[in-house]
Amino acid sequence: MTGFRRKARIIALQTFYELDCSTHKPKEILTRLLKEKALPDEAADFTRSLVNGVLQNKKDIDDVIQRFAPSFPVNQIATIDRNILRLAIFEILFDNRVPVKAAINEAVELAKSFGSDASKKFINGVLGSVVTACIQQGEQQKGIEGTEQA
Repeated sequence: MTGFRRKARIIALQTFYELDCSTHKPKEILTRLLKEKALPDEAADFTRSLVNGVLQNKKDIDDVIQRFAPSFPVNQIATIDRNILRLAIFEILFDNRVPVKAAINEAVELAKSFGSDASKKFINGVLGSVVTACIQQGEQQKGIEGTEQA
């Protein structure tokens, strides 16, 4: 299960990256990438739900990034880091299909694979602050407590 989800996240991340760097339409990018990668239906569906979810909640997600990384305006964060954060924050605060720790670990793995040397630490720090604040303030839409697993 983890294998197809990681592949799905990579394709979602590639979609967001291309979207930030071009004038291509999200559906066109995603359709092309899914065709190139030939994912199983379950993985392709997961990818589509991640991309659509992030795009539908992008303003709220960017507000969260700005709140927890105030020294870094969202549009000045490295493109790959910004999009890893968007993906992880969507999974943590809006989606609730994976445990919080898994979403953070996946984001850190994406940062290791695609980001700079500093990406892993930056991503982990921002997400750690988001989770801590949301647990303390009960901000998560469906409740972090219900999704965490030891």
